[in-house]
Amino acid sequence: MNESNLQTSTATLQTPYTQRGLVFARRFSTEGASPYDEVQWERRTASITDTKGNTIFEQKEVEVPIDWSMTATNIVASKYLHGHLDSSDRETGVRQLVGRVADTVRDWGMNGGYFATPADAAIFHDELVHMLLTQKVAFNSPVWFNVGCDRLEPDAVGQNWHWDPSTGGVVYAATGYHNPQCSACFINAVHDSMEGIMELARTEALLFKYGSGTGTNFSSLRSSKESVTGGGTASGPLSFMRGFDAFAGVIKSGGKTRRAAKMAILNVDHPDIVDFIECKAKEEAKAFTLIKAGYDGSGPDSEAFSSIFFQNANNSVRVSDEFMRAYEKDGDFTTLTVKERKPVETLKARDIMHKIAESTWLCGDPGMQFDTTINKWHTCKNTAPIKASNPCSEYMFLDNSACNLASFNLMKFVTPAGSFDISAYRHAISVTITAMEILVDNSGYPTESIARNSHDYRPLGLGYANLGALLMSFGLPYDSAAGRDLAGAMTAIMCGQAYLQSAIIAANCPPIGSATPLTASVERQGGACPGFYVNREPFLDVIRMHRAEVNKIGKSVNSGEPFSVPQLEALKESSRECWDMALVYGERYGYRNSQTTVLAPTGTIGFMMDCDTTGIEPDLALVKYKKLVGGGMIKIVNNTVPQALIRLGYTAQQVESIVAHIDATGTIEGAAGLKPEHLPVFDCSFKPENGTRTIQYMGHVRMMGAVQPFISGAISKTINMPEDSTPEDVSNAYVESWKLGLKAVAIYRDGSKRVQPLNTGKGDKKNAVAPAASVRVEERIVYRPVRRKLPDERNAITHKFSIAGHEGYITVGLFEDGTPGEIFVTMAKEGSTISGLMDCFATSVSYGLQYGVPLKFFVDKFSHVRFEPGGYTGNPQIPFAKSIMDYMFRWLALKFVGPEAVPVEPSADPQALQRTEAEPQRKLPFAAAMDDAPLCTECGGLMTRNGSCYKCENCGGTSGCS
Repeated sequence: MNESNLQTSTATLQTPYTQRGLVFARRFSTEGASPYDEVQWERRTASITDTKGNTIFEQKEVEVPIDWSMTATNIVASKYLHGHLDSSDRETGVRQLVGRVADTVRDWGMNGGYFATPADAAIFHDELVHMLLTQKVAFNSPVWFNVGCDRLEPDAVGQNWHWDPSTGGVVYAATGYHNPQCSACFINAVHDSMEGIMELARTEALLFKYGSGTGTNFSSLRSSKESVTGGGTASGPLSFMRGFDAFAGVIKSGGKTRRAAKMAILNVDHPDIVDFIECKAKEEAKAFTLIKAGYDGSGPDSEAFSSIFFQNANNSVRVSDEFMRAYEKDGDFTTLTVKERKPVETLKARDIMHKIAESTWLCGDPGMQFDTTINKWHTCKNTAPIKASNPCSEYMFLDNSACNLASFNLMKFVTPAGSFDISAYRHAISVTITAMEILVDNSGYPTESIARNSHDYRPLGLGYANLGALLMSFGLPYDSAAGRDLAGAMTAIMCGQAYLQSAIIAANCPPIGSATPLTASVERQGGACPGFYVNREPFLDVIRMHRAEVNKIGKSVNSGEPFSVPQLEALKESSRECWDMALVYGERYGYRNSQTTVLAPTGTIGFMMDCDTTGIEPDLALVKYKKLVGGGMIKIVNNTVPQALIRLGYTAQQVESIVAHIDATGTIEGAAGLKPEHLPVFDCSFKPENGTRTIQYMGHVRMMGAVQPFISGAISKTINMPEDSTPEDVSNAYVESWKLGLKAVAIYRDGSKRVQPLNTGKGDKKNAVAPAASVRVEERIVYRPVRRKLPDERNAITHKFSIAGHEGYITVGLFEDGTPGEIFVTMAKEGSTISGLMDCFATSVSYGLQYGVPLKFFVDKFSHVRFEPGGYTGNPQIPFAKSIMDYMFRWLALKFVGPEAVPVEPSADPQALQRTEAEPQRKLPFAAAMDDAPLCTECGGLMTRNGSCYKCENCGGTSGCS
């Protein structure tokens, strides 16, 4: 492809090449019209309650686009709007939030010489505003927290390291919000000295304070088997990791925005590797002992778990190809001293892998990182190798570096006709990469070295969310060759276009000085990042590797599959064009950014964009709970399900019938009229309580393998494995991940945080027994039922209700202690059939209550029973009822048991009445697979897996992901 063809193609799809600053064309916005005026707005009350019904956040009159969900409204209002609640300087809604960020980025870009003309700056601004308002894209949380807040607090106190264009170097100065922290992901080195160790503690404290996460490879610290200069033996990295973990726990408790998040890594050849592999499992065994002794073990902040070490970090073992080949051949592997690299101990590679797999099987840690693969795809090999990652493993780059993230909502690029708008996607990538690049030198950083590396190498982390929803809406199974081809093509376009725009910025924008003096042999030619000139050849080699992988897309389709990728040829052609142009421009002008893409977990910003699925994850379940504008929640089937059914050729009547079946049972299995070959399209991460199907764990691994060749960094994703998986299954997943070229992988076995088996013999699963903490001792007690009568004069409560216009009254007679002992329901005319049935039913429930049946059992059994009449109620606590029974028992639960007792799913379990009162309520349709997930530290709600961390569906809180 020659230069003229490149310019023509570029002009039609993204920013033209001009040599005088960046030129932008309108695609989403309209000339002469404000992008804010092209969106319909309304004002709502944003409110979040905890599991007990207490309001923990409320802001009235929040201005939001009318098609944003209540969840997105609550997340934005509670997390991102700046200023004290109920004060005049508090931001009032999305219009002000987006305006603060977009206006600031535009002004920074104009000051930095990024735009050819003021008109191009205006177009860039309008396009960015449109994308943010319509939920096409979102920046990571620190951008929303901090960017533009100098407009609101010009005199805010704060100091950091940042680039100073007037001096041509990084400086430490008072900045307030003028140079805000914009990056969520950090990697920090640790040096083998007390000064270096304490410096890392200081740096981590600053990062945790502002809600960011960090990762460190501790392999530079001498092992507990090595001597120190002054005599004696070194403490070893685990001793210092205990201190870092405790420090993170303290900051977590007083953290500004979320829990501390960190990654601890150790190389497999470090002499303390076995202790590192087993440290978390051993500590959690202590927690189980404490739980048995009566200490609270309900979550990570409970008495039991806060008393043990290594709970505030994800652990990963970093292995080389040499180790993996030794594992395959059942060979030996030798650990080496840190300083002299002398042999310490020779071990069987399979023994080490077995320990990794067994520990992962027990407690979910450690994960694995594949060092050889990581550094094979490293653009800056001449500078230093990649040694570590951020907490969720998606950002992998040089020590002492940072990355700001942004993610697309892929579903927003699907046209009303059901096709994917490739050109709009590419245009959006160019705009977003430009915005992220502008952030780099206007940001502040906690240390001088991070500020220098950020300026010199400028790594970015563009990614996407809602891939799982996109695949389902197109009628493609997540675990299929067709699904992997579509994902690979989407990812290839994103990364290729990002590098192309990075090269165009290098060609068109002013050169930038190096924060670190370059050697005389390095020739500077233009506006590429200084790190490019040090690494030109390895950088271009990696671009060629990415480009070559495009040819493999579409080659793996199984002809036996009844699925085909829509627009596959157009997607492949577009991805080829991106990478061809990126290579040609990069060879001539270099690249402004050493990295451009990652796949992050998109926790909070996934809520902000109303994504059904986060990052690269598939759907968790086919049903979800939607917050209503007037308060309360309603259970609905995911919107992607009817889209998929229509795409697969079902009629409107069939779609309605299948959706009703899912709504009633929680699973699509058994739906009348559904073709068996279409069942895989609707497989999700977790098996539904009333179903049998789920995505097999290797399906997750294969999907990661399909997109990894088109990611600069890596992928934040957890491989979900069923509870009955074995350590051998874990080993197989790790090995297959390595063979497929993944850079990192984490594995979570359902239930692994609650039951910790102890093996009586190595690898002897048959002899596995549960520790005392997890053994439930059941005593057989024979009860004789005794009726507890109410006094002749008793207190009572009468409640009026209306369901879809049908009015009635519930009267509850109370025992002396205020608990319900009898129920009367008045509805319709006396003597009518419905009146007689309700009288009989209420009498039977009353006798049950008087004979000691807990009210919660009735609530569990009859909540969400569906029959007419059903509909909206006008009660903000129960806005929608599926029947009189549904309303009555949910109201009784709220009144007499507590909000936490209200089930949010229909129970099809015939053993429901036999569950013990101590059994936790299942609050989500996939909660059966997540009984051991932690509780949210902000609202107390049950959290769910999100990549390598957790997110809260109620308040949007996360355990570390943006």
